[in-house]
Amino acid sequence: MCTLYHQAQELHEQGVHVISTDEKTGIQALEPIHPSHPTRPGRPQAVEFEYTRHGTQALIANFEVATGQILAPSIGDTRTEADFLAHLTATVDTDPQGEWIFICDQLNIHQSASLVEFVARAL
Repeated sequence: MCTLYHQAQELHEQGVHVISTDEKTGIQALEPIHPSHPTRPGRPQAVEFEYTRHGTQALIANFEVATGQILAPSIGDTRTEADFLAHLTATVDTDPQGEWIFICDQLNIHQSASLVEFVARAL
């Protein structure tokens, strides 16, 4: 894995995307009940503390190692095998003719049968 990070720029110049991907789950979706009060001379902005909860969200993001760009992030209510497959599909669709190397942890959704089938079809 470290070798891929060191080779990322060279691979990028050859049309290969080296992508590090991960998820952030349990992001609180909060909405303030009252608007904040703007700053005034001698007074900081007053941010209201009451809010309405709208559940949690899961963020799946890709970091292209060579460019530092985030590609095709997705936010949804769940982090399932189908969510991860849809996310990778959207990522690959940003450059369908490109070559891709995804670096992931060993979470079960990163090793699913549907993901293996997607990769096999792409080859």
